[in-house]
Amino acid sequence: MRRRSGVPASPLPQRDGIDAVRLRLPADGGWPTVRDHLVERYGRAIGADRVDAMLAAGEFLAADGPLAPDAPYRPGAFVWFHRELEPEVPVPFGIEVLHRDERIVVADKPHFLATTPRGVHVRETALARLRRDLGLPRLSPAHRLDRLTAGLVLFVVAPEHRAAYQGLFERRAVRKEYLAVAGCGPGPVLPRTVRSRIVKERGELAAREVAGEPNSETRIEPDGCRDGLCRYRLHPHTGRTHQLRVHMAALGVPILGDPLYPHVLPEPAPDDFRSPLQLLAAVLEFRDPVTGRQERFETRRTLAAWTDRPAWERGPS
Repeated sequence: MRRRSGVPASPLPQRDGIDAVRLRLPADGGWPTVRDHLVERYGRAIGADRVDAMLAAGEFLAADGPLAPDAPYRPGAFVWFHRELEPEVPVPFGIEVLHRDERIVVADKPHFLATTPRGVHVRETALARLRRDLGLPRLSPAHRLDRLTAGLVLFVVAPEHRAAYQGLFERRAVRKEYLAVAGCGPGPVLPRTVRSRIVKERGELAAREVAGEPNSETRIEPDGCRDGLCRYRLHPHTGRTHQLRVHMAALGVPILGDPLYPHVLPEPAPDDFRSPLQLLAAVLEFRDPVTGRQERFETRRTLAAWTDRPAWERGPS
């Protein structure tokens, strides 16, 4: 079976909601066998003996079935396998499904749970959990939310609808509203619209503002103050990496619990779920590209520093 892209469908099912790795053999390779290429590519990470064991067990597959240990090298051919995953610390918070139909799923994500597999976060992601729990192996995200940010994420059930819903975010046709808790100043008069140029270099943890044509825009509105803290409503018009966190820090009111802005702090232990970032994706509103209906979804979560500051400072029991 081939997809419209011409790439064969994976012969391996998902494992714990995670797709098999797909490798395309280089067109200019001179390896006698596929095994020789696999050892050169992965041997340093997992060892040649492990490559041989996986081949012997039929764990490397071509489109027509398991690869033999002496299978000849075929430039441009596809190979699939499941990589061995490192143990992950479970994120001890549930993900709530607010809406599900034949096209989309709207989930209310907790703090500390990544949206999609990346880096050391693979099984403990919203996508992997929802695929497993809902029995939707083809589920994919229409957009992404930072791991430390809680709130609404829109997922697409079937590939044939993916472009339509992803296109909403690419065209900025989705109205998004966030809630944040931070200090009350001193700072500029609010409400105001902040525009700046934000860059995020590969390998750097934090983004930064630089001189030049603005590529980011956020409307920031106060939404009450008490006990030295203020709640803010944030309306991003663009979607640069860490945009809301950068803009709030630049105004002198960094979001509570932010480990990157205004200063990069030492990385906490993987099982440290205390004092989560007080940023919440609270509203998604858009016209459904398939049905034409105007849709609005609101989070059921709250920001602990606003509703129960002592509990937020203590962290979960």
